[in-house]
Amino acid sequence: MGFFDKLKQGLAKTRQGFVEKVETIFRGRPIDSQSLEELEETLILADFGAANAAAITEHIRDKSGKGELVEAGSVRDFLKKEMSDILGAGQRLVPFGDKPFVILAVGVNGVGKTTTIGKLAGRFTSEGYSVLLAAGDTFRAAAIEQLEIWGERTGSQVVKHQSGSDPSAVAFDAIEAAKARAVDIVIIDTAGRLHTKTHLMEELKKIKRVCEKALPGSPHEVLLVVDATNGQNALRQAHIFNETVGVTAIALTKLDGTAKGGIVFAIKKELNIPVKLIGVGEGVDDLQDFSPGELVRALFD
Repeated sequence: MGFFDKLKQGLAKTRQGFVEKVETIFRGRPIDSQSLEELEETLILADFGAANAAAITEHIRDKSGKGELVEAGSVRDFLKKEMSDILGAGQRLVPFGDKPFVILAVGVNGVGKTTTIGKLAGRFTSEGYSVLLAAGDTFRAAAIEQLEIWGERTGSQVVKHQSGSDPSAVAFDAIEAAKARAVDIVIIDTAGRLHTKTHLMEELKKIKRVCEKALPGSPHEVLLVVDATNGQNALRQAHIFNETVGVTAIALTKLDGTAKGGIVFAIKKELNIPVKLIGVGEGVDDLQDFSPGELVRALFD
């Protein structure tokens, strides 16, 4: 099965919960205040976000009022265009600048952060890059072990300290080691912080400052890993992490497990942070570049 087929399969729940409901709303009915109200509610329930839902229904109301959108059946095509416009062009996560290219991975427990790091390392090594993983989640010995397993699996080097040690020291040592060994890419794991815990978020700020100290201009990417099944909570996480460390890219995992894939659109609309990676399965190859066009096509076609 190719990635598009996996994406389409992964979005089946969202398609049933959203696209099919939209078609039902407008089947044999006019575009009026009642049908538009039902559409807005459907958009919100699919986690597109209140702002997107209001804007989309208002555009349809406006075009319908001008006679530009007469047939209810054409609402589907209009929605496709609206959603493509919201997402805009896709952006890939690619190394840039002087070596090493440093990625700081952040996110709460349970979103698949360490697994995403491992899959990303596998992708980079398959492309010919050398990779060093920094075991910055020093609170959990299991997290360090998990990263070491991914290091062995992907042929990546691993820098670790003892469990309970200062994570910013791990980040510093990893960048220094990468510079000394001419490694291309450093990916730093961090503790799965509860984004409501102020002292833990302060620690994240410290790690970012230490990266800058070890290598000016780093981290080049602050990658927030969020679980699509968390819906609006994922959006709140994105808000707080962005305020704390300035998120530059999002990896959206478990898109295959949710009926609320609209969260992709909510994140883009409210934060304008690009979703660069999506996960639609457990396999190493199931972490892929996010293509807005393919996502919209997988939803509607």
